[in-house]
Amino acid sequence: MRPLRIIGRAWRILFALLGMFLAWCWSRSGLRWLVLAGLLRQRPYRPLENPRIVRRAFEALGPIFIKLGQVIASSPGLFPRRYADEFQHCLDRVPSFPLPRVKATITAGLGRPVEQIFTEFEDAPLGSASIAQVHAARLADGARVVIKVQRPGIARIVDADLWWMRLGAAVVSRLFRGARLANVSGVIRDFDRTIHEEIDFRREAANLDEFNALMARYKLPDVRAPRPVAGLVAPTVLVMERFDGFKADDVARMQAAGIDPGVYLRKGLKAWLMTVMLDGFFHGDAHAGNLMMMPGRDGEPPSVGLLDFGIIGRFDLKQRHQVMRYVLAFTAQDYGALGDIMAEIGAVGQGVDRAALVADLERVYAPLLTKSLGDIHYEEMLPEITALAYRYGISLPSEFLLILKQLLFFDRYAKVAAPDLNVFSDIGLVDFLFTPIAAQSGLDFNVLMPLMMRIQGRVKRG
Repeated sequence: MRPLRIIGRAWRILFALLGMFLAWCWSRSGLRWLVLAGLLRQRPYRPLENPRIVRRAFEALGPIFIKLGQVIASSPGLFPRRYADEFQHCLDRVPSFPLPRVKATITAGLGRPVEQIFTEFEDAPLGSASIAQVHAARLADGARVVIKVQRPGIARIVDADLWWMRLGAAVVSRLFRGARLANVSGVIRDFDRTIHEEIDFRREAANLDEFNALMARYKLPDVRAPRPVAGLVAPTVLVMERFDGFKADDVARMQAAGIDPGVYLRKGLKAWLMTVMLDGFFHGDAHAGNLMMMPGRDGEPPSVGLLDFGIIGRFDLKQRHQVMRYVLAFTAQDYGALGDIMAEIGAVGQGVDRAALVADLERVYAPLLTKSLGDIHYEEMLPEITALAYRYGISLPSEFLLILKQLLFFDRYAKVAAPDLNVFSDIGLVDFLFTPIAAQSGLDFNVLMPLMMRIQGRVKRG
């Protein structure tokens, strides 16, 4: 990485920080209200709160910071709710880049002009994100495809931005205990790893193929990922099958199309859990735009589609056992086992009173595990969870944070699509562990059996 690039980004970051400070002064001094609400009669007047100031600074700093903003927006359980809500703007407000640069990237990546590869090409992008934008097209054989095209120059600024993000995370973690408990440095390390994987589209194509192979082995034909087009994959360009459907939280349109959103959400979540537990492979960015419910076309049955496999989590066998015990402890509502696993993975400090920890885990988490989603009020629970983390120094490893983030995604969709489902404790989501396919996965069921027996006991009692 070139030092001049780091220094150049430093100036931009410093200007953004200065702008944040001036915006804060502008708002707190009352001058902003005087000008906008008083002199210009702007009604209604919206105060310039801190989350809005930070979000605007992220947008000014460009695609990599916008990408981090999307992580914040998608993780209301890991970041303060007011910041997660404000950063929702980063999910759909990324400007597209010009068409000539799109076509130049495709030509350079695939070695042929756009006109020689596609019989149809839509100039207007279907979507534009921080790393790439997507255009629709049609191949000579009539197949409908989408083309994922990387933003020009994105790779050159990734390392410089991440250098400063790591430094900032280290500073705030040293200054603020809350940042240490939230494992901000771990979040940035994970962000570093995933974004480098994301900017090589050949890796994403391999991930798409691997996921589809797993679904075939699990005999789940109605859960799938787009198939990459052979010969049309490059580091900066990915041509793949086009999916048509509805975002996971678009319940009204699903119901109008005759799709039961609860049924298909369960299918998608169960398939995701199977890849985690049986193969240590999982989609690491399952937000609503990447999880589709597809009504089917051309004689195909309805199915669940997962998009954007640039971010993939992988666990070795030891981590798979830890993650499974963690999830199964929730499902079994076994707070003693949950406390033991948290101690084993280093999530709690040394010398913690185990009995007190288990009692507090049950007090705080029981409402989350015993109620349906429609009856859970996170605004009341999150302060309790935060206080618990402070009391015992709870800080989950980054791999567990990535898992938790995906479960929170599914939990959010279930809130509107299947309010009777509890993502964290529904037994039907892990019943595959009692089938032959689980026995063939290399798992040690001597380790897992105590929790599985407790789950079976819950089923019999229920």
